[in-house]
Amino acid sequence: MKYRPLGDSGIQVSAIGLGSMTWGHQNNESDAHAQLDYALSQGITLVDTAEMYPTPSRADTHGSTERFIGTWLAKTGRRKDIVLASKIAGPSRQPGHMAHIRGGKTRFDLDTLRTALDGSLERLQTDYLDLYQLHWPARATNFFGLRDYPWEDKAEKSESESIAETLAALAELVKSGRVRHVGISNETPWGLAEFLKQAEKSTDLPRIVSIQNPYSLLNRTFESGLAEFSHRERIGLLAYSPLAFGVLTGKYLGGAQPKGARLSASSPYSRFARYASPEAEEAVRAYVELARASGLPPAQLALAFVISRPFVTSALLGATSLAQLREDIASIDQTLDAETLDAIATIHKRLPNPSP
Repeated sequence: MKYRPLGDSGIQVSAIGLGSMTWGHQNNESDAHAQLDYALSQGITLVDTAEMYPTPSRADTHGSTERFIGTWLAKTGRRKDIVLASKIAGPSRQPGHMAHIRGGKTRFDLDTLRTALDGSLERLQTDYLDLYQLHWPARATNFFGLRDYPWEDKAEKSESESIAETLAALAELVKSGRVRHVGISNETPWGLAEFLKQAEKSTDLPRIVSIQNPYSLLNRTFESGLAEFSHRERIGLLAYSPLAFGVLTGKYLGGAQPKGARLSASSPYSRFARYASPEAEEAVRAYVELARASGLPPAQLALAFVISRPFVTSALLGATSLAQLREDIASIDQTLDAETLDAIATIHKRLPNPSP
């Protein structure tokens, strides 16, 4: 395993992190524990979760993922062996959509942040988080596959907390010792810049150490505007969906619907249509053919590319079986040669970002 700095936190994290958003839907508690055991045996230290997991978030399964991690921690006593990250759910743009999470109280004010953190720590059976992240922005902006900026979003509320107010609330959690460091997720360049600007104004406000956004061969939008922050401000990317929900393995090509797969019709994740466009299909086919010509499993080509990017702190894997997890973690040993990287660049130039 390789290890990289988590911003300016002084913490080193594994270049591959273990994601968990299927635990509670596609994976049961025993599966989750087996994945954690195997991941740590391979040198993985970063474990990422969220209060709303598993996704899509439902009242009957809400919090299951954190509970599974909590029972594993209680069973193994390995809290100090992992860098544990979780996230607070942000305001929903759809009325009533998040009503099962704290009665729909999902603003980023101090009371809500305290309540959310209390719930996560209780489920995780720990008294602190190494990294606490805002799952998505409180303001109306383009994330979760929205290409265009929502200039006239009627869901925007004038009483929404400013980023300065949110940082002040997060500062209280850090001072309490229950949060070591803070990060953001699904953010834009403007949002990242504002978090940094506000932290510079006062030594009492925490500086974010990471940004967790999607990044894969099908979605390299992070490179436009955000990658430079990683370079100049040391805000590394925790890359989620590096396999684009498994699409980059090639298993869905030609309309295939593998039983139990994340995007198959019977799956709770089938609504993620951003990976099903004709352009995405064409790009996936090209990357799969390149992988096979290079003698690599398609998943390892896709992951090796993400891990190789200088702005990536850790690629977060979300596997639904131990076999998948073994193959995915093995990508850490793959180094893409110049010819393969040139071929990837050619495909990207022809079919850029079909699944933002």
